[in-house]
Amino acid sequence: MGQGKGMLKRSRFNVFMFAVLVNALLAGCAGIGPRTVARDRFDYNSAVGESWKTQMLLNMVKMRYGDALVFLDVTSVISQYVLESLVELGAGLSTSITGDNTATIRGTGRYTDRPTITYAPVTGEKFARSMMTPIPPVAVLNLVQAGYPIDLVFRLLVHSINGIQNRYGGAARARQADPEFFPLLEKMRDMQNRGAIGLRIQKVNEKEAVLLVLQGKRDEKLEGEMMAIRKVLGLDPNATEVRVVYGSIPSSDKELAMLTRSMVEIIIELASYVEVPSVHVEEKRVNPTFADAPEDGRSVPPLIRIHSSPAKPEEVFVSVPYRGYWFWIDDRDLPSKRMFSFLMFIFTLTETGGKEGAPIVTIPTG
Repeated sequence: MGQGKGMLKRSRFNVFMFAVLVNALLAGCAGIGPRTVARDRFDYNSAVGESWKTQMLLNMVKMRYGDALVFLDVTSVISQYVLESLVELGAGLSTSITGDNTATIRGTGRYTDRPTITYAPVTGEKFARSMMTPIPPVAVLNLVQAGYPIDLVFRLLVHSINGIQNRYGGAARARQADPEFFPLLEKMRDMQNRGAIGLRIQKVNEKEAVLLVLQGKRDEKLEGEMMAIRKVLGLDPNATEVRVVYGSIPSSDKELAMLTRSMVEIIIELASYVEVPSVHVEEKRVNPTFADAPEDGRSVPPLIRIHSSPAKPEEVFVSVPYRGYWFWIDDRDLPSKRMFSFLMFIFTLTETGGKEGAPIVTIPTG
């Protein structure tokens, strides 16, 4: 009789302890959504950022080979978590000494992560607006005003300044820069570092006009350099403010005409620096890398260095496979990394949104 009571107590204790463990498990899984916010934001941010970099580099390489641009925007990322559990308890107890005590315990559980990622190709009007439209001169000067080096900004974003041509590596109309272009940028960079170039916006004839402010009366050296800039650009020697317009030729000596580039032209320019395999050049699959002529005996450093190799490289900032080769930017090449990141930033300045509504995503509740 004592043995039966002991078995009964042990069975009840086992059932009780199992119920406590199940309740603790279910309580620990409560509120699973909020716990994933920090992890998911970091993971998806890293994944989207890396895919964005890879997509940009791949399109640069494709443009180098005469292939078509294809951009996919990640319009939404939705994660849905499902946690299901089922616990069944059963027990049969006998009070007799010879009776058998039975206990049945069954449990099932399922955890499901269902991410829903929506892509939208950049085509049609959106492509024309974001990729083919030249960047406004005011946006170019705003970058300079924000502290970006004026020589870097103008080398990348501008075709010409008051008719002085920049270098362009596009295969169809590749050209060297005019002899005055790079020395002009060097002088303007010096003026920017000394705070002698600024930007002002004011209304002219009821319209907003962008004015480039040229301050050159602090000392004789500064005045001399500013006069040299005015002379090269064909500006009024006494003008302290010049109106900035879009175009290749100014209408007067008080205008600064900037012919800016579109995103497609910017990508083509940077793609001209891609170091392609010599075998692809010999097979006429791609043109040789466009070489810059030295200026006054000095070589102009490339805007970016993109290497190629048959094997997958290590220590890379970003890399993509294409036509049996790997194209990559060295993680130890800080200037190239900065230029690539600057390109990504410029890409965000172009308008990619349209009037069309975002895609409708239906998430099941069950």
